[in-house]
Amino acid sequence: MNKGIVLGHKVSKEGLEVDKAKIKAIEKLPPLANMKAVRSFLGHIGFYRRFVKDFWKIARPLSALLEADRTFDFDTQCLNTFKILKNALITAPVLIIPDWTKPF
Repeated sequence: MNKGIVLGHKVSKEGLEVDKAKIKAIEKLPPLANMKAVRSFLGHIGFYRRFVKDFWKIARPLSALLEADRTFDFDTQCLNTFKILKNALITAPVLIIPDWTKPF
């Protein structure tokens, strides 16, 4: 077998990448309307966090919406964060498995 899908990741001799079929749903998502949608979005994209450099730093404004005693205010900063995360997953790079025979 030359390539396959394992746990939502496309594995091949080139390396590990996001399965494009899985992220099509993310690509079509409208802006988040409530806390349940934010929680669901963060949970779903959190599965792919290894493909996004500084994922939690970027996602911090959305995560802050889930804090206790905070009113839901999906402002422009949250909208920009939402768009950045969606774009990062759509354009995710291929992670290459290290060559253990070479020094690091």
